[in-house]
Amino acid sequence: MSGSRLYPDRPFLAASAAVFRDGKVLLASRTKPPADKVFSLPGGIVELGETLHEAALRELMEEVGVSAEIVGLAGHVDIVERDADGRIARHFVVTAFAARWVAGEAQTGPEAGEVRWVDPDAVDALPTSPKLAEIVRAAAALMG
Repeated sequence: MSGSRLYPDRPFLAASAAVFRDGKVLLASRTKPPADKVFSLPGGIVELGETLHEAALRELMEEVGVSAEIVGLAGHVDIVERDADGRIARHFVVTAFAARWVAGEAQTGPEAGEVRWVDPDAVDALPTSPKLAEIVRAAAALMG
């Protein structure tokens, strides 16, 4: 099987976390395609032998330096991008979790150009990855 994320021969499984602290959700702007310069949840590709929970928490720490505890499943997003000829250029399945902040101050890095704690109702006003506002609403409901 090919490991290329561009014109893949299979979907890539990814995990992310909607981390809440004081009623606000942590968002990070992406620095790399696809969807560079838009806000998203910290997350990334699940590694071999990793559970979805482990991947979401590892990516959260790697991307923005925050640790959290998973509260529940917020949903998933299918990202399928086709080129002008209709060929599948990218295919990701991203599982998103609701999580409670535990420690660490969010910081930028190679994959997070800007980090913000955002009111869940304000997500719609930002340039975001697909279905982000819907996932954040579901995550906020799980947080109570």
